[in-house]
Amino acid sequence: MPKRVDHALRRTEIAEALLRVAVRRGLHAVGMRDVAAEAGVSLRLVQYYFETKEKLLLYGLQHLAERFGDRVTTRVRAAGRDPGPRALIEAMLMAALPTDEESRTFHLVYTSYAVLSVTDRALADQPFIKNPDAAESALAELLRQAEARDLVQPGVDAQLEAVSLLAMSAGLGTSILVGQRSPESAATVLNHHLDRIFQGSLTDAGTLTRE
Repeated sequence: MPKRVDHALRRTEIAEALLRVAVRRGLHAVGMRDVAAEAGVSLRLVQYYFETKEKLLLYGLQHLAERFGDRVTTRVRAAGRDPGPRALIEAMLMAALPTDEESRTFHLVYTSYAVLSVTDRALADQPFIKNPDAAESALAELLRQAEARDLVQPGVDAQLEAVSLLAMSAGLGTSILVGQRSPESAATVLNHHLDRIFQGSLTDAGTLTRE
């Protein structure tokens, strides 16, 4: 009998190869031939699964986002049964900081995608660019939940704070990548801002234990 191929696994293997090449060379320099060589498969096979470079990049970035979601989930679970809105927000922001190989890959490739999409309309038009809006909405909703539980300072604008936190996290991540600051100092900055948003003790607001 012919050997059955796990197509989902094969696509994932190719996506992982894409991320490895992107981390080494930058997303702008990644070609389908490079990815095929990294994955140990033929160029024709990569083209069979993805047809175009844009489709390959989109799938790889979606795979990256799924890995990021798993990372956030791990941090949330480490916080206990009912971590509270602050801990959930902290989990999202801290997971994005490039503090290890996994998070460094996420930040580097995600940032490369944002830069590349400025000049590549095929990438900019892809639905992946809407993911930051989803993260912003999730943070804003958590802040509204905290407001309903009297966990934030009076007058906090949930939407504006969500935008500010995401922008701060992205900027801090880049500063870590270029060696401007350490992961510890970046975490201190994030928590300083969260302290200004939330009121009461950290126990009441819910916070995460550092990994």
